[in-house]
Amino acid sequence: DLDMDEIERLLGEEARKNLEQLEKIAKMLEEAGYIRQNGDKMQLTPRGIRKIASKALKEVFANLQKDKMTSHDLYEAGMQGDPSGATRKYEFGDPFDLSLEKTLHNAIVRNGPGTPVKIHPDDFELVEREQSTQAATCVLLDQSKSMGHWGSWASAKKVALALIALVRSQYPRDAVYLIGFSDMAIEIKEEDLPETNWNAWVSGTNMQHALMLSRKLLNRHKGATRQIIMITDGEPTAHMEGSYPVFSYPPSFRTMQETLREVRRVTQEGIIINTFMLESNYYLLDFIDKLTKINRGRAFYTSPKHLGEYVLVDYINNRRKRVSA
Repeated sequence: DLDMDEIERLLGEEARKNLEQLEKIAKMLEEAGYIRQNGDKMQLTPRGIRKIASKALKEVFANLQKDKMTSHDLYEAGMQGDPSGATRKYEFGDPFDLSLEKTLHNAIVRNGPGTPVKIHPDDFELVEREQSTQAATCVLLDQSKSMGHWGSWASAKKVALALIALVRSQYPRDAVYLIGFSDMAIEIKEEDLPETNWNAWVSGTNMQHALMLSRKLLNRHKGATRQIIMITDGEPTAHMEGSYPVFSYPPSFRTMQETLREVRRVTQEGIIINTFMLESNYYLLDFIDKLTKINRGRAFYTSPKHLGEYVLVDYINNRRKRVSA
């Protein structure tokens, strides 16, 4: 609805050309199915979100050395799961998942052609199956003011998009939940992540509420490897009292106590917490030290620039627990 002649009169010919170019780009993106008109604004489509996530994933892994990536794929022989195409000799105690074709072949090779085919236990060959694994992960994204003021929020969101793309493409059995937290925690839907921003209007870093919500979501996946990935640049400065958040800075003893109590509940459920710190102040380091002693998870201090490398490689390397298909 812009008047191009008026724009050129007010801002010059170059401004008009730039705007016309922008309109062409928007039209191309709409025709390609990456954006759509929603009232008076453009909105990303699911295809557009997947494209951004895929690009984020490529950018993150482009920074990794090749030798770091060679051992990430999991392939081990398991008792259930999809056939791998290979077979192996039967050993006492193995489930009797017999490959009839290979077993008969072994018997004929041993005895020669003819009927009846005499099968000996040494001829038994089993179907080898790929080990089935599953992980359920909650990604906790700190949305506090400091994340926006110091430029950490964009990196955290990019890593979350990259992790989603990784899981969807390589580990479709895995579950990933996104939780944003500032004064309170809230689940972020995957389709809403690109437009989600840090919270500039309220104060607080409510890890207690984020951990509480994570525990409830991960309890849907009792048989999986369950973990929490928390990305933050600050110590807990808020906790819940009933339905309302209570803020205090410096962190109050009560906030620390309630947050660590929730850490213990998470630990009792067998959920690991891995923390990625974008800051190294005394309060944060002291709190994370207490958290890791309770939970036995790990803590990493990194910069926004290298956050993705830490998170994605750690995610791949820690899909440890085996579960049946």
